[in-house]
Amino acid sequence: MKTWILALSAVLVMHTGAHADFDSCKEQIKAQAAAQGISAATLARALDGLQPNDALSFIGVQPEFSTPIWDYLSGLVDDERVIDGKQRFAEYRQAAMAAQNRFGVDAAAVVAVWGVESDFGNSFGSRPVIQSLTTLACIPNRRSDYFRHELMSALKIVDRGDVKLEDFKGSWAGAFGNTQFMPSTFLSLAVDMDGDGRRDVVGSVPDALGSTANFLRKAGWVSGLPWGFEVKLQANYRGPSGRGGKQDLSVWAGRGLTRIDGSPLSGSGAYGLLLPAGPQGPAFLVSRNFDAFYSYNAAESYALAIGVLSDRLKGGPGIVTPWPTDDPGLTRAERREVQARLEQRGYDVGGKHDGVMGTKTREAIAAYEQKNGLKRDGRAGKKLLAALRGGT
Repeated sequence: MKTWILALSAVLVMHTGAHADFDSCKEQIKAQAAAQGISAATLARALDGLQPNDALSFIGVQPEFSTPIWDYLSGLVDDERVIDGKQRFAEYRQAAMAAQNRFGVDAAAVVAVWGVESDFGNSFGSRPVIQSLTTLACIPNRRSDYFRHELMSALKIVDRGDVKLEDFKGSWAGAFGNTQFMPSTFLSLAVDMDGDGRRDVVGSVPDALGSTANFLRKAGWVSGLPWGFEVKLQANYRGPSGRGGKQDLSVWAGRGLTRIDGSPLSGSGAYGLLLPAGPQGPAFLVSRNFDAFYSYNAAESYALAIGVLSDRLKGGPGIVTPWPTDDPGLTRAERREVQARLEQRGYDVGGKHDGVMGTKTREAIAAYEQKNGLKRDGRAGKKLLAALRGGT
């Protein structure tokens, strides 16, 4: 409801003279940017004639905050991504190891960020960064000041020639490149790893991997420390939890925790107990390296996806304990199957079988559920797929 109200407000504003307000805001931005040394030619190319896009409608609906964690992880850390990731890791092993050697950050962790952020370079986002950030800076919202700051950074990137304006595309919020840096993060932390004299996280995988390793190091990464690992709780565990309450492994062992295979806890370092779905679901002891993942995108589900994917890229088993649900999430291949089967039945899923549960697909699912007496929530889970496979 909140997102709908924001989007409607934006539309109403645009039909009541907000074009003038938007143009006035752009002029203010030009003046502010010029005062920071950005050339008039860059500002004219970037802002003249620019109109707002749909970026405002995405505020508050990021999947890492609005999706059940078993849905979120089943799509981000599926067998398909692991296979692709191992291939890309092998292809760019030299670059990943160079980043590890320079910054002390586990190479698999860096590759895992690449996989989650852009599917190993397959999905950068298609929205022009300058247009999105100008929209978010100029149409009033609770984060306008933040997006204005990012817009200034983005204009500097174009002005310096780090990214060509026509190639400067990314997410609705302005993140761009292989590992989806925000513009201000790029300016402060991007590095040139391929030695061509440019910092290029769009066209250079080595630069993107090195820049990501630099980010994680600055976020507090400790070389040689695991990000965390899955553990087994005693039945009816009632002890403390939360990634912030870090204690020595011996303390957790004293509370009856073991590794997931039943072996005793051993080693050193401080860990917090993460229970992303409560004590009945998977449990993890997580270190400050998990917090470094969290710094990249402030959601525990996101940080867990990075950690689990990094383990699987090194041959680990992934999460062992089942999630506490009778309707688990779907892999991307299964989500594509849902879209195909819905379309075969005459439902409009937006013309793509890409595994992305966008608005059209969710509406189609809800319509199918209503017609067939299922719970109408627009969610793609195992029960929905079973119904579709069953021919109903």
